[in-house]
Amino acid sequence: MTSIYDGAGKNVACTVVEAGPCVVTQVKTEDTDGYSAVQLGFGEAKEKNTTQPLLGHFQKAGTTPKRKVVEFRNFSIGKALGEEVNVADVFTEGDTINAIGVTKGKGFQGVVKRHGFSGVNDQTHGQHNRGRAPGSIGASSFPSKVFKGMRMAGRDGGQQVTVKNLRVLKVFPEQNLILVKGAIPGHKGATIILEKKI
Repeated sequence: MTSIYDGAGKNVACTVVEAGPCVVTQVKTEDTDGYSAVQLGFGEAKEKNTTQPLLGHFQKAGTTPKRKVVEFRNFSIGKALGEEVNVADVFTEGDTINAIGVTKGKGFQGVVKRHGFSGVNDQTHGQHNRGRAPGSIGASSFPSKVFKGMRMAGRDGGQQVTVKNLRVLKVFPEQNLILVKGAIPGHKGATIILEKKI
């Protein structure tokens, strides 16, 4: 993340995203597939790490293997198979977008960090090492079980998250970069999906 000054002189936190160039790897139509969509490929991948079916798929589009392939419906930009889609073709300053990505994995965490429990704050009256404990998790004779979905300690992070209504602050067409206001999910260098709100 970084920050820039807006027109009013306020310091605005933002994220730099490389949003291209993407290559059209497949064009789906109502006649052949039952719906219309465009499949875009992003990032370079090695041939030895790409499966044979995907290699044939990329060769048909006349492009090198790609790291990420995503399908977009209602894609208004008319591009043919194998053509490049650059950041200036899709995004302009002031656009509202959604960012879809996988959050940072944090490993096995307790209830205080994972769910925001306050723990047992009053450490008097014989309390010992109970500051971050979860407390009671169920009743006794009825229902004689712990309900599914009970918030307990466990693996945290590493889940797909959509951050909605982010604003595009600046577009740099030469480098295929955009500045997005606020934070987006994922670690540095992670691949995310940007959806432009129509």
